[in-house]
Amino acid sequence: MTALDELDSDRDEQGEAPQHLWESREVRWSGLSGVLLLAGYVAQWGGAADGVSIGLWLASLLAGVRFFAAEAIEELVREREVGIELLMTVAAVAAAVLGLWEEAAALAFLYSISEALEEFTTDRTRGAIRALMDLAPKRVRRLVDGVEEEIDLELLAVGDRFVVRPGEGIATDGQIVDGRSALNEAAITGESVPVEKAVGDKVFAGTLNTTGSIVVETTATSVDNTLAKIVHLVTEAQEQKGRGERFMTRFSRRYSPAVLAAGIAIAIVGGIATGEWSTWAERAATVLVAAAPCALVIAIPITYVAAIGSASRRGILIKGGVYLEELAQVQVLALDKTGTLTQGRPQVVSVVPDSGESEASLLAAAAAVEQRSEHPLARAVLARAAAAGIGISPVSDFEALIGAGACATVDGRRIMIGSPTLMTDSAVELGRLAEEIERLESSGQTVIVTATDDKALGLIGIADVLRPQASAAMADLHRVGIKRLVMLTGDNPRTAAAVAAQVGVDDFQAGLKPEDKSRIIGELTATYGHVAMVGDGVNDAPALAAASVGIAMGTAGSDVALETADVALMGDDLAKLVDALELGRRTRRIVRQNIVLGLAILVVLVPGALIGLFSLPVAVLAHELSELFVITNGMRAARRRR
Repeated sequence: MTALDELDSDRDEQGEAPQHLWESREVRWSGLSGVLLLAGYVAQWGGAADGVSIGLWLASLLAGVRFFAAEAIEELVREREVGIELLMTVAAVAAAVLGLWEEAAALAFLYSISEALEEFTTDRTRGAIRALMDLAPKRVRRLVDGVEEEIDLELLAVGDRFVVRPGEGIATDGQIVDGRSALNEAAITGESVPVEKAVGDKVFAGTLNTTGSIVVETTATSVDNTLAKIVHLVTEAQEQKGRGERFMTRFSRRYSPAVLAAGIAIAIVGGIATGEWSTWAERAATVLVAAAPCALVIAIPITYVAAIGSASRRGILIKGGVYLEELAQVQVLALDKTGTLTQGRPQVVSVVPDSGESEASLLAAAAAVEQRSEHPLARAVLARAAAAGIGISPVSDFEALIGAGACATVDGRRIMIGSPTLMTDSAVELGRLAEEIERLESSGQTVIVTATDDKALGLIGIADVLRPQASAAMADLHRVGIKRLVMLTGDNPRTAAAVAAQVGVDDFQAGLKPEDKSRIIGELTATYGHVAMVGDGVNDAPALAAASVGIAMGTAGSDVALETADVALMGDDLAKLVDALELGRRTRRIVRQNIVLGLAILVVLVPGALIGLFSLPVAVLAHELSELFVITNGMRAARRRR
């Protein structure tokens, strides 16, 4: 089943998620119960016959129990389980049988309104995620032989081209084939600043075209584009329970039947011992209400749903409660260097010609040889030559030197380009450039040497530039409680040391293969307990899998990364990593607050109800107020801290 099918199914079964309180059926029925309860009090205070007020309270009781009593019976019959709803239903019925009509109506109203508010809050949070699907237009202007035709999005196939004008949303994933514009990708990556896009750049469903008109070639249909995958993943994540939530579910299944049995025992034993059957029946009903663990049971799920939904709207996909729990406990963070701390795009940052050469002549010679190479460093050299407006001569007799460099004939000269080690092995005289090589490598640059006739022409220093926010992000990670930051890279130790010093990590390990990274994650886990690994989700897959929680960066449009990571940061902003860890810790604090309150209510109310210290109305009021507090407090996880 696709994400769209799942959402349609949810809407068929539950209706559209209500956006306003009064749109919820449960809230309206509970409101009716409250109005009838108040009317009963008014009738009593006004001197009306007892039958009038009792009739109004009975109607209030029936309106209040309409939903939770039906749910209790269904749970008992179909699942053979005693739930909290059954405890409250029995307590309400017992109060009515004892002639405590106003107490029964008050119980039904207060419990129904708290349940309705919980349901409304959860539906609204999940509905906000489902509403993401509405960001993508349902119709597109397909371009066929230069002619535009408006069609339904479902009819658009991979390879089709469609036109997007300024102010319109992108209907599905694709690649720009004509035009340029600035796109607001906040719905996907959480980045509110529009991103400039031109021919060849990827665009994602649900993003907004702000300035120019573009033509997009479709790379994914409406059922498998990035937006649909996000909705599917988040919807699944909100259904997956963490360890604490699973424990609370098991606790409730055993605890609720025990409470019901205890209530029956209290009524029988107390009645036999004292002969005051009505007193002990009322006290038993009060115990049922006081001991119902509503606040305790919803303490975790409502907070997790709010947190996961909020994170997704900021471009952070957390794939379930268990990973939210892990984020809260991470002590050590391991980070891949290339593409995580750096931009992943090597750039020429230094050009050092030997005497008799100019920067232009050195770049011209190097670019001529590199035009035949597919190496990332070669593309960096070609990009620098193009930016400088340097023409590239044709070459002949090109030869790739695997793992070391390349050589070719350029304008009658045999030009060799490669690593300092290649030059040493080839007996190339480096002269004064040897000191420059050491200086450039110490600053974190990868050095390639251009030579001819056993003589070096000069050096080109290439570096994968740090992300602008990398250093600040490392400081923020320490601030949120990360004890140790470790950089893992396959680069050489000298370059790794320079990058580590610049970015501010606590430790680094260099010259690593993928299996080495996985081994190191295991060692860190054995030492520190909870370790997160941040990488690109592809090359770092073994390490991501070995970590307590694997976090992939910049995964928008990447199928592999979305599938392999436990947490996916849709954009390339390291600040999202800080947000994710901070959210995990904040969520844990809120959950703890809710659990403490839930336990405190049980500890205070149950003994008080048993000895007759609290009446049924007091127990009901305290119980429902605690549940409302837990709901309100849990929803704080959805709010972003400034």
